[in-house]
This record gives sequence, C-alpha cells and structure tokens, in this order.
Amino acid sequence: MSPERILYPCYFDAALLCREGRRVPRSMAVKNPTLADLETALKQLKITYQTGEQHHPAHWAERGGRVAVDWSESKELLIKKVARILPHRK
Repeated sequence: MSPERILYPCYFDAALLCREGRRVPRSMAVKNPTLADLETALKQLKITYQTGEQHHPAHWAERGGRVAVDWSESKELLIKKVARILPHRK
C-alpha cells in the first residue's frame, strides 16, 4: 500500500493567504473549493482516495472535510496535479 497523503479544500482556496493554509499559487487556486471539487479532480486523475469529516487544524470551526489519497510521490506534486484539474469558478 502506498503512503497516505491528506488534502484539505483550504489548500486550494484563493481567498486564503499561504499562512492561512493555501498551498498553491493564487493563480492555481479556486474560489470556495469543496470536498466534492477535490473528489471530482481525483476521479478525473484516476487516483484512489477516501473522504473524511476531519477538518484542517487551522480551520477547526469549519467542517470542510478532507481527502486521504493513496499516493507514493511527493505531496506537493499531488497538490499541483489536483489544482490543475479543479474547476475554476469566478
């Protein structure tokens, strides 16, 4: 089994600063990403994942959920792959 990588919607949120949890450049970020958006992107990439109700520690009041991804390469590569697929909403 490959290592598990955890992704949170806040990693891709254009409204957040990097110190608030965004992990992609603002040019790759989207407005209000949801767990469903992450699931759609991972399905398109044909990557195995499981969703969970846990929240990002910095955003304990928001229940955005998370995705546990079966991924053996770097987490940064995974984040960038997902960011390229996410629907860019205005």
